[in-house]
Formats: sequence, C-alpha cells, structure tokens
Amino acid sequence: MGAADVVPGVSGGTIAFVLGVYDDLIRSIGMLTNRIFLHTLWNKGPKHALAMIHWKLLVALACGIVLAIITLSRLVEYLLSTMPIFIWSFFFGLIVASFLVLVRRVQSNTKSFFILLLTGTLVGYVIVGLTPIETPTNWWFLVFSGAIAICAMILPGISGSFILVLLGKYAFILQAVNERNIVPLFFVAIGAGLGLIFFTRIISWLLGNYHDQTVSILIGLMVGSIRKIWPWKLVKGTTEYNILPETLFDKTTVAAMLLIALGFVAIWFLEKIHRACSIHSQ
Repeated sequence: MGAADVVPGVSGGTIAFVLGVYDDLIRSIGMLTNRIFLHTLWNKGPKHALAMIHWKLLVALACGIVLAIITLSRLVEYLLSTMPIFIWSFFFGLIVASFLVLVRRVQSNTKSFFILLLTGTLVGYVIVGLTPIETPTNWWFLVFSGAIAICAMILPGISGSFILVLLGKYAFILQAVNERNIVPLFFVAIGAGLGLIFFTRIISWLLGNYHDQTVSILIGLMVGSIRKIWPWKLVKGTTEYNILPETLFDKTTVAAMLLIALGFVAIWFLEKIHRACSIHSQ
C-alpha cells in the first residue's frame, strides 16, 4: 500500500481491496473514534478496547506503509522522472487485473451495479483529468492537503499522491520526505490523521449499510483512474494526452508490455494469497 501511495495515480486502497483487508481496515480505523471503543478504553483499559478492532492489521499496515514511503520515495521520484513508461506500465497491468478480480467479489449483477460502476468510473475519470494548480505552503494548507490526500488514499482508484499533485504539493512533500524536513511533514501528518479518523467512519457506515453499492462505486473509481496511469502520454504544458505507442516492436514498448504482464501476475499472486488466507481462517 505504501509503494502504491507514493505513485501519483495509484491508490493504496486498491491494494487493500485486492488483498481482501479493505473492510476490516476501514471499520477498525473508524472504530478508533467510536463512543463504545473510547468508553471501553477509558473504563476497562487498552486490552479490552483493542480486542474490539483488528489492531494487529492496523499495526502491520502502518509499519509497512511508513517503511515503503521512506525507502521507496527516492526510487519512485527517480523512475517517474527518467523511466515513466515503465512504472506506469506495471501499475496499469496491476489496476486492470484488479478490476477483473474485484468484479467477481460483488454479489450483485443487477442493473444498479452497472449504473453505480459507470458512475464511479466517470467520477474517477474526471478527477484524474484535472489540471494541477499553484497553492501556498502555509501550515493550514499543508493540514488541509494531508486531510484530503489521506481520504483519497483509502479510496480504491483515487490516488492520494495525485490529489497532492492537483493541490500543487506532491513535489514539495516528496522533497520534504527525501530531505527529512520534519516541520511540513508534521502538519501534513496532522491533517492526515484528522481526515483518516472522520472519513473512515463515513466509509465504514456505507460498507455496513450499502456494501455492494459502495463497492461498485469504489471499483468504478479504480477503473476511472486508468486514464491517469496509461503508460504512453504526450505532454503539452501542464496537460497530458494519452496516445498509442509509436511502434509495437521497439525495446521500450516490449519492456512496457512485459511490465504490464508482470502487474497481472502480481495481482494473480496476491489473489492466491487472499484465497489461501480465507480458506485457512475458515
């Protein structure tokens, strides 16, 4: 999830979705501010309160995400500037394969499913096509950026990193991570914490009351994001246009195709892990 969140256009929520931990993740984070959880924590202590959530999952994911962001931010920054086709190709294969996997998990195949899927796709398509803007670096805007970005990070298909690009803060924050500049990261972290706490409660309620409908829209958001991660682009000013490769048989195109296939294989492998864990837990 951390590796995906570093790349603008790819959502860590997609990875959680594919691995089958998305519902537990959202509900556990939402529970942290639940009145019953806080009452149990105050009166019975941490042991009883933690028993109400999947705290091991939260700790494992938090450690993995932080580790990936710290260790991979420089590599991703380098690859996006020198070999963008290759990194986009891998994630393109990953997203397309994820769609095929996730559609099978939705129980409903009614007309409403396809309408909601299309709605989510259109919303995602429009969002990732927006043009970045220039914004201030004041503390309050960094808090706001962190809150909005973390909401996107937990939504499959909408990349928190891309939201930072739209807000004009992706390069600024990535540089702060690489240079270990604590002050701006502190304000971003405050916003991320606030956004995570409140937004996950909304998603948790939707999943609990309208599960298939919510999942249908989330899958659509993921499909719409393909517009952003299409590997071959023509850049004019601040606008990107998706184009076809000039030839199918040069080294770059062949390598890109192999990376797309690798993305498919990665999702197939993750799906195998998900099924094995599901069978084991039963």
